[in-house]
Amino acid sequence: MINRTMVRTRVVQTLFAYYQMEDSTLSSARKSLQKSYEDLYALYIHLFGFANELVRYAEQQMEESRARAKATHTTYMPDRRFLDNRFVHDLFVHHELRHWTEEYRLSWDAGMNAVINIYRMLQTQPFFHEYMKLPETTYEDDRRLFRRIYQVLLPNNESVHHALEEMEIALDRNHWSTDFEVILSYVIKTMKQFKQEGDEPKLLPMFESEEELQFGLDLMQKTIENREAYSKLIDKYLRNWEADRVAYMDRIIMLTALTEILCFPNIALEISLNEYIEIAKEYSSEKSHIFINGILDNILKEQNITGVIPAESNQL
Repeated sequence: MINRTMVRTRVVQTLFAYYQMEDSTLSSARKSLQKSYEDLYALYIHLFGFANELVRYAEQQMEESRARAKATHTTYMPDRRFLDNRFVHDLFVHHELRHWTEEYRLSWDAGMNAVINIYRMLQTQPFFHEYMKLPETTYEDDRRLFRRIYQVLLPNNESVHHALEEMEIALDRNHWSTDFEVILSYVIKTMKQFKQEGDEPKLLPMFESEEELQFGLDLMQKTIENREAYSKLIDKYLRNWEADRVAYMDRIIMLTALTEILCFPNIALEISLNEYIEIAKEYSSEKSHIFINGILDNILKEQNITGVIPAESNQL
């Protein structure tokens, strides 16, 4: 699941924190990097649990309606179709999901506002009403309903974003709110593997390959080891910029990019450059990617390293 793009981002974030702390060691940096990977995977596991929380909340609402009907001596005939969704039941009893949920001590308690908000939104959705009006439902209907909920209602939802921020604090996790869209796509992809009732398909592994794990460790270590030498290269091309005026994140991105380019020659130059330009766009200031690309371009020319430089470097 965690690919090389995610690894690069995690290395940059870990190094940013590493250099902010005076007593940091390589050992502590390695532990921080490993935890950042676990945070990603914990979010993947946690998002499956949202389906169960949604059904659980719906059941609470039904019980409250039943109690009100009893108190007022009115007839209440609930439709349990949503509550008895077979796909959600399979998620709930899935052994791997249950194991990792317990291992990571995951809970939606701090994110219940998002559950309530999505439930209320669901009541207004045509696809939900179509599902509830079907004469009979198949397992595919059950699964499709929740894939639509995850595809339509969860992305770009302010209450979900806020809930993730709250759960980061409550569960001691980092970057859930920024990683959400990417990890959500992996959850939706995994849902496709549930074909029939009782299925228990394997979850995506934490890493696509062990090479990605080793790459991250090597990249971080080499960046730390070569910091002094590569910082001198960067400072040489700051031109009219004073070294202390460069945003710290920009410097970390450039140091990591140079490390990859100079220490991992088997990776295509164009790939490395583009990856770090994208990281700069996501995590640094508005025009940082242009500045970073220009500095890297000049350094690579001095080092006589050739490759395809993104056109943005010419805008500096």
